[in-house]
Amino acid sequence: MTVPLSILDLSPISSGSDAGQALRNTIDLARRAESFGYHRYWVAEHHFAEGVASAAPAVLIGQILAATDRIRVGAGAVQVGHQTPLSIVESFGLLDALYPGRVDLGLGRSGQRRTEAVAAFSRPKPPPREAHEVDGLLIPAPFDFSKLLVTPRFEVYAKLLQQPAAVAPDFAEVVDDIGALIDGTYEGARATPGEGAKVELWILGSSAGQSAEVAGRLGLPFGANYHVAPASVLEAVEAYRAAFRPSRVLDRPYVIVSADVVVGPDAATARRLAAGYGLWVRSIRTGQGAIRFPSPAEAAAASWSAEDDALVRDRLDTQFVGDPAAVAERLRTLQRVTGADELLVTTITHDHGDRVRSFALLAEEWGSLPNGS
Repeated sequence: MTVPLSILDLSPISSGSDAGQALRNTIDLARRAESFGYHRYWVAEHHFAEGVASAAPAVLIGQILAATDRIRVGAGAVQVGHQTPLSIVESFGLLDALYPGRVDLGLGRSGQRRTEAVAAFSRPKPPPREAHEVDGLLIPAPFDFSKLLVTPRFEVYAKLLQQPAAVAPDFAEVVDDIGALIDGTYEGARATPGEGAKVELWILGSSAGQSAEVAGRLGLPFGANYHVAPASVLEAVEAYRAAFRPSRVLDRPYVIVSADVVVGPDAATARRLAAGYGLWVRSIRTGQGAIRFPSPAEAAAASWSAEDDALVRDRLDTQFVGDPAAVAERLRTLQRVTGADELLVTTITHDHGDRVRSFALLAEEWGSLPNGS
């Protein structure tokens, strides 16, 4: 089954470039994605990352909406632990008022209490699970994210992302409040703009935890992050479907699954364009924060150890790199095994033209280009 393709864009900053150029590249890519036939264009929210410019999704979404005509534009995802429900609803309500019917509001569970992170780090870990394949889809061994949440760097981040003494409420409570403000059922308060907004509400998650349960309970569409946590994508999708209850939004579960891809005219070119990915992931997983994306030459000259390789092997093995036919085939496997209703692809290359070409080649192979041209 051919399902819609959509794009997730982090507005990556390449080595030798800056945030302004990265954001202009995002707007240019969104225009082109619309002409290529992609279904929706989402931007992420990341902070304290030298190599990522998408720190304020609502601001960037407004710029993209102004530069495009039809494509749906949204957040994948707003980090709800760093904003109040009202500020989120007002921001996206304003976007919907200006560009009605084109706005997606993806919500991600983030900004959790530090005590929860410490507990996760100190809790006994289950026996490690080996990498394996499920009907042709690689499910790698899990990566332990909890150790990243208790470093001194993250203490500084938490201080800057929240007001002093603020405590992020439970994720389910935040989502319920956002829904009530949009529906106009929040007791004692009205959101203007925001109430009555026709935004498409999504929940994104990387595990079989609270995000999947909340999305299912509320009958909302769910995004599962194979590109971030490939080891747990099947559990996340299964948990969502098990928790799903029909709603006025959906009468059946709807899942979008993400994947990292790099497409070139041939396999060798694609591998060269993707060469900086390991260094980029290593910077994230060592707590440094995403670096500016290296050029192929910089990647070739960088030092690389067996420990580095082990740190990022799951992400390297689950990045879909190759010519259009090979990448499309791996995406079809991902769709078939997860039962995804839609796929969300993200691509980072050092050169903007190579990134645009990657999306164009994939769209053409997938059949998204109008008249196949």
